[in-house]
This record gives sequence, structure tokens and C-alpha cells, in this order.
Amino acid sequence: MGGSGAGRFAGRRILVTGAGKGIGRVAVAMLAAEGAEVIAASRAPDDLASLAAETGCRIHAVDLADAAAAAAMAEAALPVDALVNNAGIAELAPFVDTTAEMFDRIMAVNARAPMLVAQVVARDWIRRGVKGTIVNVSSIASLWGTPDHAAYGASKAALDSLTMTMAQELGPFGIRTNSVNPVVTLTPMAERAWSDPAKAGSMLARIPLRRFAQPEEVASVIAFLLSDAASMVNGAILPVDGGFTVA
Repeated sequence: MGGSGAGRFAGRRILVTGAGKGIGRVAVAMLAAEGAEVIAASRAPDDLASLAAETGCRIHAVDLADAAAAAAMAEAALPVDALVNNAGIAELAPFVDTTAEMFDRIMAVNARAPMLVAQVVARDWIRRGVKGTIVNVSSIASLWGTPDHAAYGASKAALDSLTMTMAQELGPFGIRTNSVNPVVTLTPMAERAWSDPAKAGSMLARIPLRRFAQPEEVASVIAFLLSDAASMVNGAILPVDGGFTVA
């Protein structure tokens, strides 16, 4: 049951968005296992129900593309001690075929929603004098021009920029904000995007470790950044990529 027993996060309440599948789901289980009381948000009620049964987390079903709903969910989750902005969507298309509607949908979930949720949480921390911690889950697509990822990469670059601005403005209140930027991580969304062996092969060839990431490997970095062990880490844009960005 989340929130009970010993562990790095005993007595802490952590809000995780995009918790239904992939990195978010693994992060919820990992944080709950280490003593946190987790509030899990997702647009998929069935995923949330099974996650609650497995981990004992509290759940909120929400479509983060709806700005008002995103802010209301964050208000309902208060008070929390930490936030993981993990929710994200991807719609892949060549640059010349990327539509305004596609671009707006992706930006709404991947960049606007993290800002809105973090605003609610940070305002509450500032009012209460709480030194909270935020982790934004970005992507190496923000750092490298990825074919067919025009809108997705732009949204993650926007999220990185938000991370750095938040670190600057919230740091004086003792609030830390960092980003994790995974390479292709074997989640359901990534498996759809990288199912073509030729496409996957070219990406794997650029990764010195010659493999994609597992959700647990990203979740463990998220947990580190949330922990007291990372107390001097603020404003980091941290690749979790097997060396991709230095190859």
C-alpha cells in the first residue's frame, strides 16, 4: 500500500501525471514501494483502476488537453510534496504534413498542461513555505532533430525551456525543477512509433549501448531527482539515453 512503511519517500505525497501506462505507471509503483502516497492522474479510467489496485495510489481521471480540467485536477490533488509532469502524447508526421490541429493538440498536453499543473502546485508551496520538487519528463527529441517528430520535438523543447525558467524563478523559494530526457523508451506509445525495424535500426545504431531504454531505467532517474540525494540539482536537462546525445 502506497504511503506506508519506510523508504526514501515515506511521508511524502507525490502527484504523477500520465500515470496509466509506460514510464508514469512504473514511476507510481516505484515511488509507492518506497513509501510515498501517490496521486496518479491519467485520461484512462481503466488504467487508473488497475494501478490503484496494484499500488494503493489515489487516482484522478483527467484529460490534460483541457486547460481548466488540468488546473482543477492539480487543485484537487493538493497538498503534495512533489510533482512529476509525465503525461505526453505523440502524433508523428513529416514536417510538411504536420497540421495546425496536430501541433496544437501536442503542445496542449506536452507543454501547456505541465505549466498549468506546476503553477497550481508551486503557488501552494510558496504560500506554505514548502521546498517542493518538480520533475518534467521530456525527450531527447527536444535536443536532436528527429524525423516525423516536428510537433512532438517542439513541445518537448518548450518543456525544457519551461524547466529552466522554473528552476530560475522557483529556486529562490527552495523549489527544485529538473527534466529527464529519455531516448526511445519501450512503452506502448514508443513501440507504435518505432515498430519499423529500419527506422528503429538507424536509431539503435546511434546509441552507444545499442539498445532502447526500459521504463524502469527512466523512473529510477525520476526517483533520484525527487529524492534528497539530488538536493543541489536544479535546472538540469538530463538525458537518459545510453550515450545517444554524445555519439
